[in-house]
Amino acid sequence: MTSRILITGGTGTLGRHLTPMLLASGADVRVLSRAGRDADDRSRAFRGDLDTGEGVEAAVAGVDTIVHCAGTAKGDDAKTATLVRAVHGVRTPGDALPHLVYISVVGAERIPVVSRMDRMSFGYFASKRAAELVVEGSGLPWTTLRATQFHDLALTTVQGLAKSPVMPYFSGVRFQPVETAEVARRLGDLALAAPAGLVDELGGPEVLEMRELARTYLAAVGRRRLLVPLPVGGRSGKAVRAGANLTPGHADGQRTWADFLAERVGGSADARVPAAPSAGPAR
Repeated sequence: MTSRILITGGTGTLGRHLTPMLLASGADVRVLSRAGRDADDRSRAFRGDLDTGEGVEAAVAGVDTIVHCAGTAKGDDAKTATLVRAVHGVRTPGDALPHLVYISVVGAERIPVVSRMDRMSFGYFASKRAAELVVEGSGLPWTTLRATQFHDLALTTVQGLAKSPVMPYFSGVRFQPVETAEVARRLGDLALAAPAGLVDELGGPEVLEMRELARTYLAAVGRRRLLVPLPVGGRSGKAVRAGANLTPGHADGQRTWADFLAERVGGSADARVPAAPSAGPAR
C-alpha cells in the first residue's frame, strides 16, 4: 500500500531535499505551503497557513504520515498546535492517527531563554522546545529528530555579516554545521519507519568556532574583513558557550563545511588567502 505523506514547509530549505527522496520511495507526497507551490512536479501542492489554520485540514485529511518541516524563529509551538488541531478535526472514529515526524534543533532543551537578551539571540531554541512539547502531547504517534545548524543557515549568516567592512562574530560560540541533504535522508528514513519518540541527534562532522566559519568563508570568496568579536551574555549565551548547541557524540554527518563552501561559493575554503585581521578578544 502506498504511503500518503504530507510535508509542511515542503518548499523550504529542508523540504526541497526531502520531497524527491520520499517520492523516490514510492510515497504519495503532498506539500503544504502558503503559496501552494510544488516542491517537485510529482508531488501534490496544497495551499495552507499554519498561522491561521486556513487550508490545513484539507492537506492533512487521509494522510498516513506528516513530516513537519515548517518553522520560523518564533511561534513554532502555535503553528504545530494548529497542525495537530487540524488532524483531530478531520479524524472520524476508527481512523488511524497519522505519524507526526518533527525536525527540531540540538540544544532545544538545554538552552534557557528567560530574558529579553536571551530571546533576541537564541529565541529559536525556545520556540523549537515549545513545539517539541506540543508534539509529545498531541495524542498522535510521533518521532522527533534534533539536528545541529544546517550549512545553508551558516552560509546565510556569514554572507550577511560580510556585507560590512567590519564583520562581527559571537566570541566563544561554536557550531557543528550539518549538510541539509543528510538531515533530509535521516528524516525521510524516520518518516517511512514506525514512530520512535525522541531519536538520536544528528550533528555535522566537525565543531567550528564562529570566527572560523567567518574566516573560511572569507577565504573561499577571496575577501578581507576586520573580524570583531562580540560578547554573548545572558543565560542562553552561557549555555551556548559551554556547548549546549553541540552533539559531539552524534557527529554522524559526512560533509564538511569546507566541502560545502567549495561547491556553493567556489574558490578554496582553506587558509591560502591571508588571514583576516581581528580586533582582538571581546571585553
